[in-house]
Amino acid sequence: MRYIKWIFLLLVALLIFGFFHYTLPHRDIVRVTGTDIIRQDFSGWNRIFYAQADSGNVEGVNRDLRLINTSYPDGGIMVFRNEDTGFGWPWYFKLDSSNLQAEAAEQISTRDAPDWVAVTHYGWRNEFLSIYPNAVGVKAVSGPDVRLIPWVNIVIYTLLALLLLGFYRLVQRFKRRRIDPLVEKVEEKWDAVEAKASEAGESAEAAGSKAKGVFRRWFG
Repeated sequence: MRYIKWIFLLLVALLIFGFFHYTLPHRDIVRVTGTDIIRQDFSGWNRIFYAQADSGNVEGVNRDLRLINTSYPDGGIMVFRNEDTGFGWPWYFKLDSSNLQAEAAEQISTRDAPDWVAVTHYGWRNEFLSIYPNAVGVKAVSGPDVRLIPWVNIVIYTLLALLLLGFYRLVQRFKRRRIDPLVEKVEEKWDAVEAKASEAGESAEAAGSKAKGVFRRWFG
């Protein structure tokens, strides 16, 4: 039973971490190598990972998708999509995808004469699902070794940690006031049953130990 509890808590923690890792902004130092516009079809597998049609356009099963092709200092590549988020989730209130595409096109450079930029984005890249992280900002930087501190993420993760700590203390307080007395009463009753069984020449030690073990695994 204890393993089931820890597996459940681990799954909840992974879901929370995945949600924030996908939603919160990240910044990559890259070199823009080109921009494209492709026709993208959406399916039930990947539709949730895309934003929405640009403001003023009608949502459909497929649409033109702006892409920003980039290269990392070590030679790795990354393709970002460039979509409006509007006023929907996640709440970046991005309404200037066309302007961002023009800014990215101005930053295109070659390997011999690189211009490095910091691309602020959210989301994941997955070739199997055909999904791309969504770029929300492009800013020129002095070089590939520039250090960027993710203040927004630090503040949000700190607040989340404080919230989880407060919830943990609330659960522990509830456990001490409500669950622990209940477990103690059950144990006392089983002790009384064992005592009566012993007087009658019967042994209920195994049954009592097993029952108490179940309660301790779930509520201990």
